[in-house]
Amino acid sequence: MITKEELDVLITEIEQDRVEKTVSVANTDKFGEALCAFSNDFMNHRQPGYLIVGVHDDGRKSGMVENEKILQTLMDFRTDGRIVPPPLIQVKGFNYPDGFVAVAEVTPSEQTPVRYNGRVCIRIGPRKGYATEAEERILSEKRSSYASSFDSMPCFGSTVDDISVDIFKYTYLPTAIDEETLDANGREIKAQLASLKLYDLKADCPTNAALLLFGKNPKFYLPGAAVQYVHYTGIGMESEFDYEHRFEGDLITQMHIMVEFIKSQIIKKVLQNIGESHQYAYPFAAIKELLFNAIIHRDYQSNAAIKFYEYSDRIEISNAGGLYGRVNKDNFPKDNDYRNPVLAEAAMNMGFVNRFNQGIYRAIDVLRKNGNPDPVFIIEDLRNFTVIIHQKIK
Repeated sequence: MITKEELDVLITEIEQDRVEKTVSVANTDKFGEALCAFSNDFMNHRQPGYLIVGVHDDGRKSGMVENEKILQTLMDFRTDGRIVPPPLIQVKGFNYPDGFVAVAEVTPSEQTPVRYNGRVCIRIGPRKGYATEAEERILSEKRSSYASSFDSMPCFGSTVDDISVDIFKYTYLPTAIDEETLDANGREIKAQLASLKLYDLKADCPTNAALLLFGKNPKFYLPGAAVQYVHYTGIGMESEFDYEHRFEGDLITQMHIMVEFIKSQIIKKVLQNIGESHQYAYPFAAIKELLFNAIIHRDYQSNAAIKFYEYSDRIEISNAGGLYGRVNKDNFPKDNDYRNPVLAEAAMNMGFVNRFNQGIYRAIDVLRKNGNPDPVFIIEDLRNFTVIIHQKIK
């Protein structure tokens, strides 16, 4: 994070690609657009960008009093889904004799283009605004040059014919792009896909994420792209099972089906009726969050399906791929990282998750409110991640 000495230098400089100063504390759109632009790093500085609040263009402080609320407002952009994929932001406040200064330091994203409320924001010197089609293409090609996540990599051998263009255009695209841009969108399908990290322009083929989200037959390229549900009558796998179902096909369709499945086949199970009040064994939101967490974070290079097993006393969800990136057993679940950032972005756009990095906390909260024990996370295995959700205590 920037030091006070380094900030002193930036405050006196004129605005440029990597610095924006403002005295407004209410214009959150201005904040979001600046943070998005720094994430995109259009000029490819590969250095952090800085939004400095409480300073005039000429370097004079605005006299703002110490303000923790403005720091929280800036921090919220990391998780609330207005910027996708989620930006890497650090926030800090500095006290000066002539006013408080809040700084957001933004690390450039490797998953460009980054969008704020569905629009790509960029900065070129003093110019700031929305990217043109040509500029979006540059950002897409920049991502391809150092794509690091499996879902953003090209699925070699695949073509546009392997994905459902209708699902992309009529189900997903309206959730990911703002209405004004969508109305003016005359670009061809490959460019539309590339702008959302779903097509690799250099390799001239869809990414793995595109095959997972819209593929006509994702398993042809990714054999582990499935969720296996089994309902056992007892407390172990040695007991009989009375129902099983395999969720296969494009994730956009299958995740909608999973939502209805959880509601109708799992949440419907009632422990007891008290008048018109039902006591449910599991809360819907917890099962949905933890299942979708497995879908977003699993290792799709594995051929094993996600296990979604229901026993007489608990539900177990297990996916290939243990804790990822900067997350370890000591900082889980406080810290988070994304094995599949494009899938996480799609889940956010489609409304399957409400905030980034909050799913596990939300699941724990709704389980407690329903009277269930806290979930048990088995995270020591580097190859797998498992969560156990016990029934509500009667």
